[in-house]
Parts: sequence; C-alpha cells; structure tokens
Amino acid sequence: MKSGLYGERKTTLLQEPRRHGFPFLILNLLFFFAVNIAIPHTAIAHNPTTSKVDKAVYSFDIPPQPLENALSQLAAQTRLQVIYDSELVRNIESPGLKGSHSRQKALDLLLTGSGVDYQMTGANSATLKETRYRKYTQLNLEPAEDDEMPDLMAQNNNETTEKQKTGNEKASKKSIEMKPIHVIADKQKILHMPTPHVELGNLPPAYAGDQVAIGSKMGILGNRAFMDTPFNQTAFTAKLLQDQQARSLADVLNNDPSVRRQFSAGSGIDQFNLRGFLLSNQDTSFGGLYGIAPGAGNVMAVESLERVEVIKGPSALLFGAAPAGSVAGRINLVPKRAKDEPITQLNLQYVSDSQFGGHIDIGRRFGAENRFGVRFNGVYRDGNLAIDRQSQEFGVTTLGFDYRAERFRVDFDLGYQLQDLNSDRRSIGLAGGLMVVPTPPDSSTNWSQPWNFTETKHAYGAMRGEFDLTENWTANVGFGGSIRRNSTKNDNATVQDALGTLTSQFFPGSSYDDYSSGQAGLRGTFNTGFVHHSFVLAGSKYWQESGSVSTNRPNIPNLSIYNPVFVPEIDFGLLASPEGAPRTRESELSSLALADTVSILDERVQLTAGFIWQQVENENFDRTTQNVTSSYNEYALSPGAALVVRPWEFVSLYANFIQGLTQGNTAPDVAANAGEIFAPTKTEQYEAGLKFDFGNVAATLSFFQISQPNAFTDPDTNIFSVNGEQRNRGMEIQTFGEVTRGVRILGGLSLIDAELTQTQGGTNEGNEAPGVPPVQLNLGGEWDTPFLPGFTLRALVAYTSSNFYDPANTLEIPSWTRLDLGARYATQAYGVPITIRANVENVADADYWSAVQGDRRIGLSAPRTFLLSSSFNF
Repeated sequence: MKSGLYGERKTTLLQEPRRHGFPFLILNLLFFFAVNIAIPHTAIAHNPTTSKVDKAVYSFDIPPQPLENALSQLAAQTRLQVIYDSELVRNIESPGLKGSHSRQKALDLLLTGSGVDYQMTGANSATLKETRYRKYTQLNLEPAEDDEMPDLMAQNNNETTEKQKTGNEKASKKSIEMKPIHVIADKQKILHMPTPHVELGNLPPAYAGDQVAIGSKMGILGNRAFMDTPFNQTAFTAKLLQDQQARSLADVLNNDPSVRRQFSAGSGIDQFNLRGFLLSNQDTSFGGLYGIAPGAGNVMAVESLERVEVIKGPSALLFGAAPAGSVAGRINLVPKRAKDEPITQLNLQYVSDSQFGGHIDIGRRFGAENRFGVRFNGVYRDGNLAIDRQSQEFGVTTLGFDYRAERFRVDFDLGYQLQDLNSDRRSIGLAGGLMVVPTPPDSSTNWSQPWNFTETKHAYGAMRGEFDLTENWTANVGFGGSIRRNSTKNDNATVQDALGTLTSQFFPGSSYDDYSSGQAGLRGTFNTGFVHHSFVLAGSKYWQESGSVSTNRPNIPNLSIYNPVFVPEIDFGLLASPEGAPRTRESELSSLALADTVSILDERVQLTAGFIWQQVENENFDRTTQNVTSSYNEYALSPGAALVVRPWEFVSLYANFIQGLTQGNTAPDVAANAGEIFAPTKTEQYEAGLKFDFGNVAATLSFFQISQPNAFTDPDTNIFSVNGEQRNRGMEIQTFGEVTRGVRILGGLSLIDAELTQTQGGTNEGNEAPGVPPVQLNLGGEWDTPFLPGFTLRALVAYTSSNFYDPANTLEIPSWTRLDLGARYATQAYGVPITIRANVENVADADYWSAVQGDRRIGLSAPRTFLLSSSFNF
C-alpha cells in the first residue's frame, strides 16, 4: 500500500491504516488463551503460604520496649519494609522477641495480642492494619447485627486475648458481609524503607489514593522514600495510568504542573518542557538504563509500565550524562513484574474518531516460594483519530522475567513497539518579520498532506541483576540495548503571514539508531560510631550509532493552516531502507560516580555528598565518504551535595547543589545546519524546599535555580546556535493523596522567571527566555460517589500562561486552559470483576498553541477526544 519511497500507499483523504497488526493480534490472543485455557489455573495457582513466607532464619534479641521501636529493630535487621499508621501502634508495648525465626514469623510474634494485623504487600514489604475487632473498640461502637469479625489474629498466631475470643465467638454466628466503617489514618509512615542497596523486587508502595508512590528510584542511590529524598520527585502508579486511559508518556505527564508537552498533538512524538528547559524523550531511562525505551522521534507506550518516575532538575550525579543533553530532569520507567497473585486482564479500548484496540496483561509466578515470575503485555490499536485525515496503527509486545532468591535477584525485559502514523501533523515555524502569532485554527485541522506518514519500529532488551555479598553490601550490574528504524515522508511547514499562509518543505527519508548501555556498582551500609553510612560506587557506559538518508526537499507554497490545500503525491524516487542508511554519528558517554549518605539521629539528618567523572565523546561522519567531519572528546569531574533534615516526623527540609557535564545540543532537522552537534556544556542547579506528609496527603514546596547555555534557531538565517545563558528561577508546589475517604487530589503550581543572560553583544539581555510559561497550574481530583458504590468521577484542569516565541520577545503565544473529565464504574458480572472507564480530553475543544523550546516552532493542541475502555479481570 506504499508508493514512491516505500511502495504504494493509499492517497485518499480518509486513510485506512496498513495492517501490520495481524502478528500482534495472533501473538496476544495465543498467549491469552494459553494461560487461561491450555494451562489450568490450578497448575500455576498462587500459594499464599509459600509465596509470602521468607524462609531465611534470623537470630533475634529484641528487648521489651514500645512496639514502634521493636518494629524498627526488626525492619533494620531483616530489611523488611514496614508501613503503618502512627496511631495504630501508639502506647502499645512489645514483650520483645528472642530466638531464631523467619522475618514473617518474627513479625507475627511481635504483633501477637496487640490488636494489630498485617498484610504482605510485596516480597520485602508489609503493611500493618487494625483487626476489625479493634476498629470497633476504638470507635466505641458495637458491631451491627449482620457484621462479621473474623479472627484475624488467630491466622497469625493461635494466641488471642479473651476479649478477642468473645468478639470472634459472636462473629462466628454471622455470615453476612461487614458494613464499612470509615477510619482515616493520621499518619502513614515508612520504617526503614529496605536499605537502598537492595533495589530489585523492592518497589516502593503506593501512597494514600494509589495515584503516586511513596518513593522512587534515585539513580545510583537506589529506591528512596519521598520524605528522605533531597530532590523533587514524583512516581505515578500503574493504577493512575490505567484509570486515566493513558496511551503515552505525554498523557501521564499531563498530571505534573512542571511539565508541558512541546510537540504538536498528532505528531507522534513525545517531547517535554520541564522547569522551563527541554526534556528530550531520548533522555528517558528504563529501569535506570538509557537507550532502552522508545525515544527519539517516537512515543513510549505505558501499558507495560508499573511506574513513571519524574525527577526534576539536573541529576548527572544520580543518573550520569543524559544522551540528548537534557538538564531539566529525568524520567525513569519501571516495567511491570509478576505479583504474588495471578494477573489475567483483558482491556478493550476505543479512541475517537474510530480507533479500536485492546490490551492483554498476564502475570504468573512459579517454582519454590514463587521465585520465578513472568509478566506479558500486549497492546494493539488501529483506526482514525480525532485529527482530520489522521490514522494510527500502534502495537506493543513486552515480556518481563524476574527471579528472586535470598541473595540473588535478576530481571530481564524484552519488548517491541510499532507506530505507523498517517498524515502526522508536525509543529510549524513562523517566518521572520511576523508581528503577531496567527490565531490557532480548529484543533482538529490537519494541514499535513494526506500522503505524509511516519513509521517507527523499536525493539529492546535489558537485564539487571543484584547479588548480596553480605547482609549489608550488594553488587549490581545491568546492561541492555535497542534498535530503532524510522521511515518518513513528511514536511517542515512555516507560516508566512497572519493570514496563515503556509509554505512546506518536504524531507522524505529513512534513519536508524542503535543503542547499548551498561552499568555496574556496589552499594552498602555501615556505621562509624553513631553515624550511619549508605555508600555507593557506580560506573556506566552508553553508546549510540545513528544514520540517515534523505532526498531533495521541494517547497510547496500557498498552503494554509485554516483551509488546508492538498497536492498530488510527489515522487521523490527511491531511498535506502533504514538499514541501508549511511552512518552519520557515533556517541559514547562514560561515567564513574561515588557518593556517601551519612545520617544521624535515626536518619532525621541525612547528608549526601559525592562526585561524578564524566566523559563525552562524539564523532560526525560524511554520508558519502564516511570520513569524520567533526569530533570532540571532553571530560569533567563534577561535585554534588544534598541535605535532608526532618525536625518533625511529618516535615522534611531539603537542599541540593549539583553540577554535571551535558552533551551538547544538536541542530534540529529543520535548521539550515541540521545535525550539527555542539560541544558539551556544564550546568548547575541550586534547590531548596520543604516536604510535608500528613499521612494521607503530602506536598512539596521547591525553590530552584538552573543555568544552562542558551540555544535557539535564528528566524532570519535559520541557523541553530548557542548564544549566552538561560537562567531559570522558580517555585513549585505539588500535592497528592486522599484528603478524605474517597476524595483524591493530584496537582500543583509552577512559577518560573526565565531570563536570558550573558548574551553576545548584549542583544536580548534580560529578556524572557522563549517557550517558558511563567505560570503553570494543574488541579486534578477524583471522587468515589456515595450514592453509587464503585462509581468514580474525575476531573483535571490545566492552565498555562502566555509566553514568548522569540528571544526578542516580540511574538507572544497566548495563554490556554484545558479541562478533562472522566468517570469509571467497578462492578462484577458472572464473578468477573469489570471496570468501565469513560474519559473526555479537552472537553471545551479549546484551540491553542504551545511553544517548542529551542526549535522556534509552535504546536497545535489536540481536539476534543473521547476514550472508552472496559477491563475484565479473570
């Protein structure tokens, strides 16, 4: 069905997508039926006894003391994460514990007779909770006549108090479900989040509301709790992603007030503005490894992800040099893993105008103590989108394996992603001399030619392993790679006047990228007197080879963004396939980091200090001769320091200073010097802030300053260059949690003063940096309705203030506001749990521009879009 470059393609205005998806459908359906029909559930059923019992035996000598202190000793000795509400254990004394026990048996014994129960929430984590009997006694209530109070304590140990026995005898005569009692905890506390040197199988649990996690991976420092992290970070959960029907990273990051999507909706590319700086999708790590996740010129599917972690500000010390040179922060993706309970979920999807698809998610654990896990995710969508004449075929297949032994843990991931986008709508430029930014057209308008297309294929694999050398020291290693193949027939459009007259220059071509990366390290803890140390030594290597080929670029004048004009398909002749494209660039990034977190006063004061040695090597090649046309080899030693002080249990004060060597900017494809790579630059950040954890609601207040050399494309010469410095000073407020039973919030405010300094000849000195909105506001919420159990309403409002298009501050992009609404209903049919979700994005169908920073282009908003899905949990 392709023509010209890639064979015959359909040229009708309303295109039918090509059918790459048949293999996806066959593979996904075979896997689904194999698990649910060919393999009996009884053969792979979860064994609650073996899966949750840690067989290792520890020698305990815990003296009688308050239960809270006893739990602290247990957690520290066994690396068991214990999560609980402060009021739950207040004024409870523990008789202590002596002898040799497994850590779960030890927890059983410590809680015996306390009225406190627990639930294992992971291989290394347990959440404490009240027995149902204790809930009634604390509220001075008597159970309703039809309430049942099972003997939960007896499930842990056969020892119960006489009072509990009496209550349980009464309950044993009843068999009707207990009526809900609403108890809101005052404080959710993390006790010794498993030592950072253990990372695999140690996912931080979700915070109240289940939209954001209580911690995230902080690069070489490992998983850290939210209140113990001296940086501004947010980890969005898989539940949030599914409830919002997210299809890509852009949908997830719509929840963050510090982030805005940069490329035009409908471009098939995810790229972001974070803290007023470009955050390239190529700088997204997968399980901490760069070069794995689908990045450059693509979107990243999120159905196979457990977490999307956003760390704000330069973080070279934590993650090493970013491949594309982003200084705004990092995005880390955490893939799904098989859980103790079997997972079999089928999700049917609809996206307006007429795109249909589905998602299969299957997870199982096998072997002794459920040590081996497999998680499969398959996604396929195909059909017409809400933008005129645009269609998309999208497919994803991933497999995640993991093995959990007492001293050894390993993860392995394989994935393949295809995106075939027809008539993709790219961002557009503004010609020099324009005095006003044109009014945005209807957001469904598509000025792209109906025969334009972009097809991107991405395959990847990654492995990570950990081995406990001793109880307190762990060695880790990780490596992986990916290949990206891209074919496109697209255009670079520029608006010539306020009437929306458009001139398009076409650039059909093919490209490839091959990536590989690896890392190795050593983490451990030790004490020097009353000072506790968490030490880390880590090294990493990243390699990339890229190539591309393109043909002549004819201009087509007198087009329009308001009334699109279509021309017959242009014959560009034959081009090489992506595999046959000539090499144009090779890059290598190397780093060696050392850091130590020292803490005192039961970790209420934590100081992290370290340095990173970085080397950035780059070579550019002539497409014809393959001779090196330019190269550099730069290295630097950069320090970093961060402080956390917790004067009260619910308050954390933090500060950080961090420097790093960043790979130089690359001139965009639309620039006259496209592909030119500039020398590495040094960036630095100062940040200070406060964090509050009120048990069910948490918040972060941050103040920061980031400085980076300024890069932009001159509108008169169309040459991309680096000139002066951009200094961003800002404040952020972010909050999340469950304010009361059934009411959840997620949102915040970002204020930024972005200024151009040290400019050449003083030109534009002191002006606002282009593409940086001074105000960004997000307000999101969910409400579980009391009048219909299982029915939830949600809303998200996003506001972005006006900002300038150019360094001279002559062209202003107007402010915009977007409203998203949604609802979901959880029920059962024939014993199968079902959740139906319906969302509307951009309810008011607002039309607005967003700036593409550094590229001197603007992108058009997405039109009103309807999403509908149904999830079936078998």
